[in-house]
Amino acid sequence: MGSDVAARQGTPPAPDTASGTGGADTVTGRMHSWDVSTGVDGPGTRFVLFTAGCPLRCLYCENPDTWNARGGTETTVGEVMALVRRFAPALRSTGGGVTVTGGEPLMQPRFTGALMHACKAAGLGTALDTSGFLGADADDALLADTDLVLLDIKSFDPALYRLVTGAALSPTLRFARRLADLGRPAWIRFVLVPGLTDPRDNVEGLADFVAGLSNVQRVDVLAYHRLGVPKYAALGLRYRLDGAPEPTEDELHAVREVFRSRGLAVT
Repeated sequence: MGSDVAARQGTPPAPDTASGTGGADTVTGRMHSWDVSTGVDGPGTRFVLFTAGCPLRCLYCENPDTWNARGGTETTVGEVMALVRRFAPALRSTGGGVTVTGGEPLMQPRFTGALMHACKAAGLGTALDTSGFLGADADDALLADTDLVLLDIKSFDPALYRLVTGAALSPTLRFARRLADLGRPAWIRFVLVPGLTDPRDNVEGLADFVAGLSNVQRVDVLAYHRLGVPKYAALGLRYRLDGAPEPTEDELHAVREVFRSRGLAVT
């Protein structure tokens, strides 16, 4: 238990010299933290690796402590796999696996790709949680080793997307179409923030776009929440959505119905 706690705080365990993935074990990356979850970050029980660094500055980001690309702890694929193997029986027995998130894991495409490949070699399912903004940096080999992409599309209106994230929408849409062309399964995630992401044309535009993708298994309409607000104060950052309300159940239901009306499975 003590070593698990240390790893969560950024101290990796001893390298795993018996992983069987060859040179991939020595590929380095920066890990912010890790956790184990069920039913949140993909199917089954998941080992969730949070990578350091993100190019977006989403107004509702709950993990501003992952923004810094130089943050976290330098680690290797072999060290991460040593952690993963502790939980492998539970991951396999529940139909789960490993989810790489962030931050933005595609800021470290070589590390993320090598880790995905090592997980597949170990017989574990893989998921990539990404905004898609850096989708062009994910080569076909990385995506071939990815069983599921959790694609966060923050908004569909380009001006609103830039307001929410500080970046352009088009790279994410190109990545979404590429995933469909490759036949890589995807769950689309959309965060509902009343007064920000809820305009009807924004929701309907996203629903129409997603309905045109052949690879989407489901859409998760997620409720904006304020759980990450204390982190901003701790980091000396201003929280720019101060005062924004969390959505009601009726508001969430109405948005979910827009996606369902396009024939999409929605949670």
